[in-house]
Amino acid sequence: MDTLLLLISTIILRPYVFVLLSMYLVAGGLQFGRRRIVIFTISAYLIAFASEYTSTRIGIPYGMYIYTGITQGKELYLSNVPFMDSLSYAFLAYFSYSLAILVTSQLCRNGNGYDVQVVRDKRHWRSGGVLVLGAIFMVLQDVVVDPVALRGSAWFLGQIYYYPDAGIYFGVPLSNYFGWLVVALAIIYAFQRIDGLVEGWPGFRDEGLRYVPGKALLGTFCYFATMLFNLLITFYIGEYLLGLVSLTIAGTLLYIVRASILAARFVDQAELERVATSPAPKEIPA
Repeated sequence: MDTLLLLISTIILRPYVFVLLSMYLVAGGLQFGRRRIVIFTISAYLIAFASEYTSTRIGIPYGMYIYTGITQGKELYLSNVPFMDSLSYAFLAYFSYSLAILVTSQLCRNGNGYDVQVVRDKRHWRSGGVLVLGAIFMVLQDVVVDPVALRGSAWFLGQIYYYPDAGIYFGVPLSNYFGWLVVALAIIYAFQRIDGLVEGWPGFRDEGLRYVPGKALLGTFCYFATMLFNLLITFYIGEYLLGLVSLTIAGTLLYIVRASILAARFVDQAELERVATSPAPKEIPA
């Protein structure tokens, strides 16, 4: 009962995290399937928690940082780590992985241009190139997010952690971003391998083949929604230089996404739906 009450209290304390979590479950469920997104969530949480548990004790892989514990009794903790903090890695990793798939895959769209679909090629989705790019995108999210979270005392997050030795990037040590790269690689790689393993299992074979308008953009939309939230907080607390740097990162990524969408081939509605529901790569007519 105490755990349930703490979980309810966590939702009340961190509603914006649960909004992003809900968006992740919907977008990920539509793109990969409900069973796969459950696997993604569990594996990502376990990897993230292990990384935070070791970093807060021996400084690996992020470097040493300390949770203040000021919200203990108000939100759910596992050992010394806030439950929602490790859970957030799951949706940040999915948003980044989905963005990597979008910008490296063959796309098609309808005459209006808003309905974008990815030509499904699971071999490509599980490739090393998508793995590395997805991990880089996840690190870039943290470049925007971490300095703002570190200033939690200036907004409603609260000062939930700190670095004993302030880093050179707005107080964040560079070792933190190296750690995020390692963990991002681990989370996405684990899912890629599991995804391949369960491909032929009953109940997994046809997951993610439902046609949904604009499905290719759902994960990417969530990625930029996360960035937008943190940008708004950055400017709200008066960190204008940090905000301009973060805005430059977000703007550059938006330009890449826009270029990818503009390069998509136009097809009629029937072909668009065929592509969205095809389990194997299909050639799109020129």
